[in-house]
Amino acid sequence: MPRRLVLFDIDCTLIDAHGSGGRAMLRAIKDVYGVEGELGDYSFHGRTDPGIIRDLAELWGADGSGGGDDGHPREVAQAPGAGRSGASSEDPVGDRVAECIAHYVGLLRDEIAAAEVETLPGVRELVTALVADRRAVVGLLTGNVEQGARLKLEPTGLLSHFKVGAYGSDSALRTDLPAVAVSRAEALTGRRFVGKDVVVVGDTPADVECGASLGVTAVAVATGRHSVDQLAACEPDHLFADLSDWPTAYAAIMGDDDARR
Repeated sequence: MPRRLVLFDIDCTLIDAHGSGGRAMLRAIKDVYGVEGELGDYSFHGRTDPGIIRDLAELWGADGSGGGDDGHPREVAQAPGAGRSGASSEDPVGDRVAECIAHYVGLLRDEIAAAEVETLPGVRELVTALVADRRAVVGLLTGNVEQGARLKLEPTGLLSHFKVGAYGSDSALRTDLPAVAVSRAEALTGRRFVGKDVVVVGDTPADVECGASLGVTAVAVATGRHSVDQLAACEPDHLFADLSDWPTAYAAIMGDDDARR
């Protein structure tokens, strides 16, 4: 009977797609909204695809405002118009998020076909070991929309290992996603997963913080834009420079006695 729900972020945690998603996203925003601009200090890391679309489209003036007064994206306060019925024309950005996502997925397919998606060190071994452990259910928790997540993972051969997931297509707010994943895992297994039974593995402060309200186990890995010191400041339960020492990461994830922070 499973007792651990292990949820992995994708980009810079499991894989490096070498900018495929970013290139496709910027092109989709330009094609759908007719705007483009400088990113400045804006980072895609730790955000959801719908949130990125809304942030950048508004930053670059697609809402008719001419962009943020301070040159920075506005924060996403609620899920954008993707999937909403009866969206108001008073929300020119939100009304077209679903269209932009659909266009993005098509562009991403082409980008992935031309790129070499790299599985990061230790990932294949760690995921394989977890899948073989009957105590674990292995899934995804990612800001990618589900179609985008599948496109990024298909070249690695790892996609079939992830039995449940929560995606940017479920909510633009990353903090909503742990509860979505837990609900799906409970429906799949007939077992409840609460508190530290749920493990979120990711490379950004957003990954560490997103499950705080549920009291999950946060495992941070510094294989993205954030350093070990930056991630340590978020106080994850476990912190690794990378997953190359996958047996130690495995022990930490499963709560084995020899796991050390």
